[in-house]
Amino acid sequence: MPVHRPNPLRPRRLFLAGLLLTALSLALAAPADAATTTPARGSAHMGMGVLTHDGQHGTPAPTAVTQTEGVDVSGYQGNVAWSTLWSSGVRWAYTKATEGTYYTNPYFAQQYNGSYNVGMIRGAYHFATPDTTSGATQANYFVDHGGGWSRDGKTLPGVLDIEWNPYGAACYGKSQSAMASWIADFLNTYRSRTGRDAVIYTATSWWTDCTGNYGGFAANNPLWIARYASDAGTLPAGWGYYTMWQYTSSGPTVGDHDKFNGALDRVQALANG
Repeated sequence: MPVHRPNPLRPRRLFLAGLLLTALSLALAAPADAATTTPARGSAHMGMGVLTHDGQHGTPAPTAVTQTEGVDVSGYQGNVAWSTLWSSGVRWAYTKATEGTYYTNPYFAQQYNGSYNVGMIRGAYHFATPDTTSGATQANYFVDHGGGWSRDGKTLPGVLDIEWNPYGAACYGKSQSAMASWIADFLNTYRSRTGRDAVIYTATSWWTDCTGNYGGFAANNPLWIARYASDAGTLPAGWGYYTMWQYTSSGPTVGDHDKFNGALDRVQALANG
C-alpha cells in the first residue's frame, strides 16, 4: 500500500504566496492612501505649509522693541472667542475671506465682525491658488467677498496669502517669472479696486524658490513674514523690515499668532492708509 508523504516545499510556497498577496494589496491601496493626505479644496489657511517646509525653531525672545499682538483665523477654527483674545492683549486680527474663486469662509461674518466688535483693528486675507485662475480674477473675487477696504480706522488692507500649494506642486506649476507676474496681476487689480496696496504674506524659502527672490514689490506692498522661530530671520529681497510676523501656529485661544512691528498707533496708521 503506497504511503502519502507530505511535500516539504508546500508550507514555504504557501508562505511566499501569502507575502505576494500582501504586497499586491498594499500596492493597490497606495494611491487611495496617498489621496487622503491631500486636503480638501478650500481648507487651506495662512501658514499651512510652514511647519512642513520650514519647521519650528523656538519662539520670540523678549525684546525692548514695541510690537503689537495679533492673530489670523480661518474657517477651520469656527466661532472664535474674541473677548478672550482681547483680554489676553490681542489688538488686531485677519480673517480668511476667500480661496481661489471657489471658496468663501462660512465663519467670515463671526470672525471679521466679532474681532471688530470687541475693539480690534481687523482685515481680510485671500489664499492664492495661482494654478486655477488669473491674479486679477482672484483679486476681484476677494474684493467682492469681504476683502475690500474702507477708511474707518478699523479696517486693514487686504492680504495676499501666497505660499506652498497644499494641493499639489509647491509653486503651482509656474516658473519663477510667471509667478511674479501672477502676483503683480493680483496686486494691481486689488489696488485699482480699493485704492490700497495689499499686504503680501509669505515665507522667505517659498518666495526664493517660487519667485526667484523677486524684489519688485517691496516698495509698495507691506510684508507679512511667516517664520516659527525666535526671530523673523532673513527677509525676501527688497524688504528691509517686516510689517507683520506670524511666529507660531500653537498660540493661546487660536493657534496662529502674530506680531505687528510697532505700537498700536502704527497698526492704526496702516488701517488709515
